[in-house]
Amino acid sequence: MNFKKIQKEQDVWSRKNFGNKKVYQPILGAAEEVGELAHAYLKMEQGIRGTRQEHEAKMKDAVGDTCVFLMDLCNQMGWQLDEIIESTWNEVKKRNWKKDTLQDTEKINQYKSKTARRKPGKRRLG
Repeated sequence: MNFKKIQKEQDVWSRKNFGNKKVYQPILGAAEEVGELAHAYLKMEQGIRGTRQEHEAKMKDAVGDTCVFLMDLCNQMGWQLDEIIESTWNEVKKRNWKKDTLQDTEKINQYKSKTARRKPGKRRLG
C-alpha cells in the first residue's frame, strides 16, 4: 500500500465530490467515525444487536473511514499522513510505559499534602 498515492487519490475524489469544504468537516467526520467504532465495540462486548463478525466488520469500516477523513484533513492542511504517522511512531516507540510510568508518587504525595492543609471552602485553581 502506498499512502502517498492513496492520499492523492482521496484529494481528487474529495474535491470532485465535495468541492470547497471547511477544514473542520473532516475533523467532525473522523470524530463521528470514532464514535461508530466505539458503538460497534460496545455492542460486541454486550453481545447484542449482531454477531461478533458483524461488529468487527463495522469496526473495520469505522477505522478505514476515520483514516480517509484524516487523509482529507491532511490534504486540506498540506500535510502528508504517512510522514505524520512515521514521525509520531518514531517518538512513541522510544517510550517504555512499564519503566516510565505516568504515576510520579512524589508529586502525588506533595499534592495530597498541600490539599490536605487547605482550609475547607477555599479552592485554588491550577
